[in-house]
Amino acid sequence: MTASTFRTPSVPAPATGPGIDPARWPDVVTPPRASRLRKAVAERIVRRALARLPLRVRLGGGEDIGLGGPLMDVHDPDAFFRRIGAAGLIGFGESYMAREWDAPDPVGVLTVLAGQVATLVPQPLQRLRGLWARRHPEAQTGTREGARTNISHHYDLSNDLFALFLDETLSYSSALFRGFPAEPALLPAAQHRKIDRLLDLAAVGPGTRLLEIGTGWGELAIRAAARGARVVSVTLSREQRDLALRRIAAAGHADRVDVRLCDYREIGGSYDAIVSVEMIEAVGAEFWPVYFRTLDRLLGPGGRIALQAITMPDDRMRAGRSTFTWIQKYIFPGGQLPSTEAVDRVTADHTTLRVERSDGFGTHYAETLRLWRERFTEEAEAVDTLGFDATFRRMWTLYLAYSEAGFRSGYLDVRQLLLTRREQETA
Repeated sequence: MTASTFRTPSVPAPATGPGIDPARWPDVVTPPRASRLRKAVAERIVRRALARLPLRVRLGGGEDIGLGGPLMDVHDPDAFFRRIGAAGLIGFGESYMAREWDAPDPVGVLTVLAGQVATLVPQPLQRLRGLWARRHPEAQTGTREGARTNISHHYDLSNDLFALFLDETLSYSSALFRGFPAEPALLPAAQHRKIDRLLDLAAVGPGTRLLEIGTGWGELAIRAAARGARVVSVTLSREQRDLALRRIAAAGHADRVDVRLCDYREIGGSYDAIVSVEMIEAVGAEFWPVYFRTLDRLLGPGGRIALQAITMPDDRMRAGRSTFTWIQKYIFPGGQLPSTEAVDRVTADHTTLRVERSDGFGTHYAETLRLWRERFTEEAEAVDTLGFDATFRRMWTLYLAYSEAGFRSGYLDVRQLLLTRREQETA
């Protein structure tokens, strides 16, 4: 997917979705069909859920429900409930993209919803999830071909787009701050603090043979090379690889870093240390055993693995593991967040690895996302100049706010994990 994919056409938009390109956003421009029964059931469930939350939900400019709190303004209740009845949370997100609902403080609204996500739908109906929830498209599974397509969908959008809201390190993962609230000027140092902590966990120093799975735009490889390590870094994003190579060369480390365009399953060799930052989320749950067996195969004697991973509660991961979500449809195809328990299970059942240390810092991700979201909003005109239309900008704003809310509510966490071989315990 390229920036031109989202260029707003010159043809007039249909009345059902003012300003929305029907070719690019077919499921946004017009509300989906849903039976009267399905819409009525969805409306009843949603109304009952919202009525007991600390929100103020204004329906159609008139009726208010909720206990009071951040305002959620539903401009078109009919379309809103119809979308949720037809597609659940995918419909909720598409309704926002279609401007059928809005909020002066979307993070505040979404934080309340995220904090109650396990109880919004009554338990008896949750057990029927499999009867109505959409399943993952087969094309998004984490096969070698599927992984390339999934990664390209997000990371090959445009290097210039990411540069608009990331800091100068081009680090697209949680920073680690000294204190709150965070300020934009502190973000580069906070990203380096995160990277250095991972390199310390993996004991990366002079002469270390380091494997990085997921290059990003090269900042971790640059800092590892500056320590004297020899780095092999792999990515599936051509856009990222091209810019990473230029940045690594500009930093004077081209002779110490080898950036390869390949799948993690294609890597050979033996490494003293392996580092991967927020890449496991793109692997897909059915491929977690393959991923960790690959790490086990590549790790040399006495080696250490440092992973940074976004995690979610184990019960929610299990409940939604087969469900197709708005994030998967529009932002990260094929993505699946693990739980810490899932990592423990997979490594115990399929590898000689064990988690020796696990440190969470989810509040730091909330602050990181806030800084990104505010910068993205400030750069709306520049985003438009790159060729991304208003619906894309609204989608991206919801993605950043949705993610921030997950961390602010505690529903999501981000953790740095140290993995070593179990046999070292008795060595």
